[in-house]
Amino acid sequence: MLEILAEQNDWIAINKPHGLLVHKSRIARDATEFAVQLLRDQIQQVVYPVHRLDRKTGGVLLFAKNKATNAELQALFRERTVQKTYKAIVRGFVEEAGKIDYALTNEDKTKEAQTHYRCLEQFEIPVALGKFPTSRYSLVELTPHTGRFHQLRKHMAHIFHPIIGDRPHGCNKQNRMWKQDFQMDTMLLHAERLVFDWQGKEILISANFSTEFQRVLEILRSNSISTI
Repeated sequence: MLEILAEQNDWIAINKPHGLLVHKSRIARDATEFAVQLLRDQIQQVVYPVHRLDRKTGGVLLFAKNKATNAELQALFRERTVQKTYKAIVRGFVEEAGKIDYALTNEDKTKEAQTHYRCLEQFEIPVALGKFPTSRYSLVELTPHTGRFHQLRKHMAHIFHPIIGDRPHGCNKQNRMWKQDFQMDTMLLHAERLVFDWQGKEILISANFSTEFQRVLEILRSNSISTI
């Protein structure tokens, strides 16, 4: 059963699990389950995905229950009036806060892209990797101003703080280490919150971390050592 986070007459939001496609895709022919069909069967009603989350990303996913609401909500996303907040665990110690303003290219089209980030926690664990005797990580809050394909994944890789578990934009050595040492093969990117105005009221929808995201946080917090 999908976790329903919020619901009104015209829309419904779920906490999408990591690894679940929103809908069928020609680039993921191996998939047999999709959020659209699962939610439709669960609530016995046709639903329309208002926005997209990557297959590997978990968290808040919004659906409309009719075509008119779908058009209205999609317009809010296009107009950038929806506030989107993500959390991610990335390689290295990230600066306290900053803005990434780096255009991205997809299907031969280059478009502006901006992401604000804020470092929430830093961890250093006694696991040697390559020439380094320890491994460093940060829990970051990410707020995209634009909504480009794989924007957060590409932007964090651009500033040399790739998201753990990300392929192909992440660090292969880190991903391999987490899989071998901690049996962790999930991309640690979580769509935590959506805020938007609907029929004169502010709507805030939030989702808790997945079990695996929380497990990694506990590993980092319990094994973190003092840093200089």
